[in-house]
Amino acid sequence: MTALRVSGTPLEHVLGWADFAGVRVPVDPGVFVPRPRSEFLVECAVQGLEPGSLLVDLCCGSGAIAAAVASRVPVRVFASDLDPRATANARRTLRDLDATVVEGDLWDPLPESIRGKVNAVTIVAPYVPTAQIDLLPHEARDYEPLTALDGGDDGLHVLRRAIAGAPQWLAPGARFLTEVAEHQVPATVDALQEAGLAPLVLTRDGSPIVVGRG
Repeated sequence: MTALRVSGTPLEHVLGWADFAGVRVPVDPGVFVPRPRSEFLVECAVQGLEPGSLLVDLCCGSGAIAAAVASRVPVRVFASDLDPRATANARRTLRDLDATVVEGDLWDPLPESIRGKVNAVTIVAPYVPTAQIDLLPHEARDYEPLTALDGGDDGLHVLRRAIAGAPQWLAPGARFLTEVAEHQVPATVDALQEAGLAPLVLTRDGSPIVVGRG
């Protein structure tokens, strides 16, 4: 284990788990490691959720965000991710909860039965601009999937698609919550407004969460 860590393998991949927002989350090799900064997203998502609310976690990765939200409020969870390694990991993370994990692109694999009924959406889409991938720490570049990091030219390619699809899935008054870099806030707000969602920006320690309300 020491040799793996010295070689640059992320600690969470060495141990096989991460402590995220008070939840012990399994993290398999090749799966995006949940970041402490995303705990603020969990706190924002929990506000206003009631027991039995329907939460959709897009780009779910290990399932850490959905698990942390569900540990605070007993919600129904649907989680999706493109990466089969991530969905396998998320199924382990969420197996003791009222959760369904599906593999596919954003909204595409979700069942029609929840369309228009979702109370909250959380998403940490890949938001590193393609030209900046080489500037990331090698732990991220070498051990985490590029699909979880590369957000296209301005880092918002995946997130814009998720926002565009949100209105048809959200229940009246529901919220779409996302984590972005500080310089990406204005463009994210614009995308929410174009989709007909009312934007709100919440910030703690320089980490912004952008919320769109339906």
